[in-house]
Amino acid sequence: MPRVRELEVFRLVLPYGARSESLLVKLTDHGGMTGWGEAVSPEPKAWSRLEESLAALLIGVDWEHPDAVPSGDRAVDMACWDLWTRMRGVPLAHAIGGTRTSVMATVRLAPDPSVESLVARVNQQVCAGYGHVTLDIRPGWDVEPVRAVRQAYPALTLAVDGGNAYTDRGQLVALDSYGLEVIERPFPLGDVHAHAALQDEVTASVAVEVRSTAELDDYLTLRAAKVLLLRPTAFPSLSEARRAHDRAAAAGWDIQCAGGQGAGLARAATVAVASLPGCTLPCDVTQPPKQNQIVTPLVGANAGVVAVPLTQPGLGHTIDETRLARLAKESFHA
Repeated sequence: MPRVRELEVFRLVLPYGARSESLLVKLTDHGGMTGWGEAVSPEPKAWSRLEESLAALLIGVDWEHPDAVPSGDRAVDMACWDLWTRMRGVPLAHAIGGTRTSVMATVRLAPDPSVESLVARVNQQVCAGYGHVTLDIRPGWDVEPVRAVRQAYPALTLAVDGGNAYTDRGQLVALDSYGLEVIERPFPLGDVHAHAALQDEVTASVAVEVRSTAELDDYLTLRAAKVLLLRPTAFPSLSEARRAHDRAAAAGWDIQCAGGQGAGLARAATVAVASLPGCTLPCDVTQPPKQNQIVTPLVGANAGVVAVPLTQPGLGHTIDETRLARLAKESFHA
C-alpha cells in the first residue's frame, strides 16, 4: 500500500515550438520508490492549488489504488498510477488493460506556405515509414491541399483535422471524394448536431474530441460520429479516460489516441492508453520536437510504429533530472 513521504512539483516552460507549459509531480514513498505525472497546459490556478493542498492530501496517507486519491489533478493522478504500478512491478499499459506491444502512428502536418511544399513534406514522412498522415486543415486551406496529396499518393491512408474551425459543412463534404479515412474535429466543441449532420453526408468517419464521459454520451446518443479522438491528459484521470474508451468501443466506434505535447510523461501515458484493445486507429504522439522531452527513452515513432514499454514497470521511462532542473521555472518540495 503506497504511503507518500515526500513530493515535489515543477513548473516547466518548454523551449521549443510554441513554448508550452507543463506541471510535473514527483511522489516518493517510504521505500524510496518514485512516481511521476505531468499536466500539459495546466489550468491557471493549478500551481497554487497544488501548493496549498497537495501535501495534506498525500503525505503520510495510505491509499490502495490511484482512484482512491481524490486530487482532481491530472498530474497527481498520473503520478499515483506510476508509483502504484512501479511498486507492483507491472507496466502501466498492462495495469489499465492494454494488450498491444506496439501501436501504429500517424504523422501530423500543419498548413504549409504552398501546396507543393506540403506534398514534399508528405513525401519525407512516407519515406520515413509512415503509412498514415493527418493534414491540419482550415477554411481556405482544405480542398486544394488534400487533392494534391491524394493525387501524389493514391494509396496513402489520409485523415484531416479541422481544429474545430468550421461552421459550414460544404467544404468538408467536398473533401469526402478524396478517400479520407477520418475527418477530425470539424466543428466547435459541443455542436453535436453539426457533427451528426456531417456524419450523415460523408463516408469518412467523423472524429470528435471530448473531455468527459458525459460529453461523449451526447455524441453517442445522436450517432454524431464514428471515431473518438481520445486525449488521455484531457480527462481528470486515467480511469475516466478508460471509461470513455470502453463506452466508445461498446458503441462500435473506432478510437484514436492523441497527446504529443509536453515533456514526455504525458506522451508515455498516451501510448499506454493507445495499447487498449479498442484503440484501432494510429496514435498521434508526433508533436512538438523530441527535444522537448526529459524522459529516456524518448517517446515517439520509429518508421511509423510506437513501442509500448513492457519490460519496465510504471510509465516505462526514466527522468533526466539534470535537464528537468534546467527547464524548471518554479518548484516546491514538501
